[in-house]
Amino acid sequence: MTDPVLSELISFLDGLPEPRIVMGTDYRIVAANAAYMREFGVGKALPGRFCYEVSHHFDVPCDQAGESCPLRLSMESGGAQRVLHLHHTPRGEEHVAVETTPIRDALGRIVYFVETMRVVRQASSRAAAQGLVGRSPAFVGMLEKILRVANSNAAVLLLGETGTGKELVARAIHEASVREDGPFVAVDCAGMTETLFESELFGYEKGAFTGAMTRKQGLVEAASGGTLFLDEIGELPLALQVKLLRLLETGTYRRVGGVDWLPVDFRLVTATHRDLHAMVQAESFRRDLYFRINTFPIRTPALHERSDDIPLLAESLLERVDRRAGRRISAEALAWLSGRRFSGNIRELRNLIERASLLADGDVIDRSHLTELADEQPTQAVSAEGDFVVDEVLPLAELERRYLAWLKSRPEHGTAGLAERLGISQRTLYRKVRALRLG
Repeated sequence: MTDPVLSELISFLDGLPEPRIVMGTDYRIVAANAAYMREFGVGKALPGRFCYEVSHHFDVPCDQAGESCPLRLSMESGGAQRVLHLHHTPRGEEHVAVETTPIRDALGRIVYFVETMRVVRQASSRAAAQGLVGRSPAFVGMLEKILRVANSNAAVLLLGETGTGKELVARAIHEASVREDGPFVAVDCAGMTETLFESELFGYEKGAFTGAMTRKQGLVEAASGGTLFLDEIGELPLALQVKLLRLLETGTYRRVGGVDWLPVDFRLVTATHRDLHAMVQAESFRRDLYFRINTFPIRTPALHERSDDIPLLAESLLERVDRRAGRRISAEALAWLSGRRFSGNIRELRNLIERASLLADGDVIDRSHLTELADEQPTQAVSAEGDFVVDEVLPLAELERRYLAWLKSRPEHGTAGLAERLGISQRTLYRKVRALRLG
């Protein structure tokens, strides 16, 4: 590729609204467009610097530091590649969707890569007063799927235990889609009777039944142009499953007491904590409806699968429930929370944080505020003598997290020399401790 062609490419990219950089095959940045400089520029010259140095502060390419590298993937496949990364930005670390596209010369050889970056506004890697929060591998994996499916019109089925934040995930899908300016309508299917289901979803005409003094808009109509979220769809009786299936297959509905079939225009997201596949086998959930709603399944991880996020979630939840601004949770309290098993997931953690915020009079929420009204005592990772003790089988990742939390809580285990004693690099130890938010 000649320099004039490169100049033309850079000039073209400068007029595009999304942040983009041009890189060589050696990971060095050749140029950045104006949108990139506005979004990510930090006042330093970029040409000649490595992409992984700028975005991650790494000394080696992402794939050598335990991250997926879109440039390497694109080089190997010869085509565009997308990944989700945590990037350093002027605002701190943020989730950034990265797409790398190879640029070829006249002979078909890859000579440059154009990398497009989009900050994910639907999730935060730092404590936040609203929305999805997380940075653990399990959370990032879920977020990747959200971004993959968001701009399609495919039906999404959210699977996971109760209290894992499925409605927040559904809202994130809506906000990341082309329907974001439309309404987001949530419906709880648990306890729905046939009459209530029809009148709530489809609405009714004036005089349809006693007390129907005016025409009522149904939730299907209210969701027009937006997203309809059906929560706990596994609780829907078979008779109502038939009515929902007809709505989805025909794309039409009729108000209670009405005669006209009306078209629908919504994106469907459903959620359940039940094993729908097993229910299909037991014939308690319709097979045809299951495949209609299960175009793209997303599993919301339980809290014990993303224990790295517990301190981050605790700080975020404190912002959401505490009436006194600016309070914080002590390191000891965060370590205690990180070693606890939450059967109720994020909902249980929220309750615990709210109780503690009511008990605490000062500016710091300590461990005692959390334990005083805790529903049950968690399995202790530390004995009364202060030794590290585990009396249950744990996933290795969770065992490592508890062990690091214990090390940080013991004054005799200072950071100096700890990495060497653990048999890992200081950088690796720093990243693990930072993920725990204990350092």
